[in-house]
Amino acid sequence: MDYITNGFIEALRLLFSGDIEAYTVVFTTIKISSLSITASLVIGVPLGFLLGYYEFPGKRQIRTVVDTLLALPTVVVGLVVYAFVTRQGPLGGMGLLFTIPGIAVAQTILITPIVISLTATAVESLDRRLRETLMTLGARQGQLLLASIMEARHAIAAAAVTAYGRAISEVGISMMIGGNIKWYTRTITTAIALETAKGQFALGMALGIVLLTLALLVNIMLVALKKRS
Repeated sequence: MDYITNGFIEALRLLFSGDIEAYTVVFTTIKISSLSITASLVIGVPLGFLLGYYEFPGKRQIRTVVDTLLALPTVVVGLVVYAFVTRQGPLGGMGLLFTIPGIAVAQTILITPIVISLTATAVESLDRRLRETLMTLGARQGQLLLASIMEARHAIAAAAVTAYGRAISEVGISMMIGGNIKWYTRTITTAIALETAKGQFALGMALGIVLLTLALLVNIMLVALKKRS
């Protein structure tokens, strides 16, 4: 048990001393996750709104596909994206492999179904009388859409927080697409796996503390948003 206690103490020392290696990994993780969540919101919120607001042929089948993608394994996403961005792949010329943008693209694919599904659910749960009331007041289509989005804003924000939590905690994509390159594409999860395997228990524990703290903050925000919604 002594090595656990000593490792925990050393982990705190690394964090409070501003260890450059640890904080480089943390900032890289936050940068990648922020890029992916921004892209997923730009893509997922409009698609989720359309899926939840309108009725059209094939809607149920599309919703089934989107909900199925919620459980998409990260290594599968990593494998598919790797096949496209490797030098032999159709997108190999873009130079995305082993880069931060490449990881962000793959994470966007992973978390966008979360945003779409939860946004659609939020829109479907809106009081249908809202639309009827606005129409009787002479609201136009654009005003109807804006009012519906504002009404569901807390639930949409909760969808964003949920997706962000998935992004910061994944490891398969970061390892396969990023390559776990020190000072460049190494993230918290890949660094924990590597440093623990190397016997650098203190650094792995320090990064684990940061990851748990981020996860706790994400969950606190999620609970607060659910209460509001």
